[in-house]
Amino acid sequence: RRPVCPAMTAPPRQPTPTPPVDQRAVEGTIVSSYLDTLYKLARGSATEQAEILARLEAEQAAAATPSRNLHYGLALSTPGHNGFDPVGAQRLLREVLANPETLLPAERAIAYLQLSLIDRYQALQAEIKRNQAETDRGERDRIAQLNRRLAAENEENTRLKRQLEEAQAKLDAISRIEQTMKNRTSQPEGRNP
Repeated sequence: RRPVCPAMTAPPRQPTPTPPVDQRAVEGTIVSSYLDTLYKLARGSATEQAEILARLEAEQAAAATPSRNLHYGLALSTPGHNGFDPVGAQRLLREVLANPETLLPAERAIAYLQLSLIDRYQALQAEIKRNQAETDRGERDRIAQLNRRLAAENEENTRLKRQLEEAQAKLDAISRIEQTMKNRTSQPEGRNP
């Protein structure tokens, strides 16, 4: 009989099972990276902001995955930097939310919340433009009304000035007539030249 090596007779080793993935921890890490980027965009120097946007844009252009589209869309939707683009952000966020199954639950939540904020921002901007247009139109109407009133008052002033001049001319004529009559009455009657 041949000696048997115990390693050869032992049952095969079972691979150690991989520990389960903590989905919440993964989502927390991803959302934390998004929020860190947004914070740096809001608070960073212009150079830092430009570098972050350029990096995110390059990553998104290289492989437009839902997560990269979301990350870039979140960056575009963050005010306070030169790359702020609410229209582009809306487009990207709507695109990723069109297929919500491609995102983690936390990503869906942050995308939905940010899209809601951008939609509200856009609605407020549109309302501001409407109000400004109405204000401008109202101001133009008020100015036109004031100009018409001023023109009417100028016409009235011209008419009154003309009447005053006519009345003054009449008074002057009456004054001359009175002076002539006074001169006639002050001459002695007996004297004939």
